[in-house]
Amino acid sequence: MGFGPKGWGLALLTATGMTLAVALCGFLAGSVVGTFVAWAKLSRNLAARTLGDGYTTVLRGIPDLLVIYLFYFGGSAALGAIGSLFGADGFIGVPAFVTGALAIGIVSGAYQAEVFRGAYQILNRGELEAARSVGMHRWLIFRRIIAPQVLRYAIPGLGNTWQLVLKESALISVTGLVELLRQSHIAAGSTRRPFDFYITAAVLYLVITWFSTYLFQRAETHSMRGIRRAS
Repeated sequence: MGFGPKGWGLALLTATGMTLAVALCGFLAGSVVGTFVAWAKLSRNLAARTLGDGYTTVLRGIPDLLVIYLFYFGGSAALGAIGSLFGADGFIGVPAFVTGALAIGIVSGAYQAEVFRGAYQILNRGELEAARSVGMHRWLIFRRIIAPQVLRYAIPGLGNTWQLVLKESALISVTGLVELLRQSHIAAGSTRRPFDFYITAAVLYLVITWFSTYLFQRAETHSMRGIRRAS
């Protein structure tokens, strides 16, 4: 468990960094996806609303592991088919990190879409009407009024989604990516001390969770500066 030549400490820390990297990339990708899906669900266009509702229903209704498998194996098959059109032959693999980040982003985007949609729906409509009455154009209204308030109201929900993404990152181990859970499994099998390494992995996940919760709480407090709460 130490950090010497025969220890696993450095490998576990490196794997922890990989877990954070794939979770963060997936979370950011999900934020982009969630923004567009939320816009679709709030649109007056029936087709856009139908697509948005269908997206969130499907992605929240199927197992996350299945999405990862579809991206990993389906992505390789798609690349192989495209490559064959240009004369390429053989298997074309998709990097496990890319697969994991995209799969997590696609899934978390469905949850973040609901967070953003809910945050938008509790905006003060009077402020939007006042902005229009003084001649503010749509982009300025979005940048100065809608976006700051939606983000403020969405922070608690985004914090919960981040915790979900962090746990989902452990599923990426099935693609061969050496993140925290897979590295713990490798170390446990090599040393035949599974309890020690799985407990260590659990502690590291809890530390990340605690620190993440602290950061989101600070962000929420910062966003509420100057806002008077109703008594």
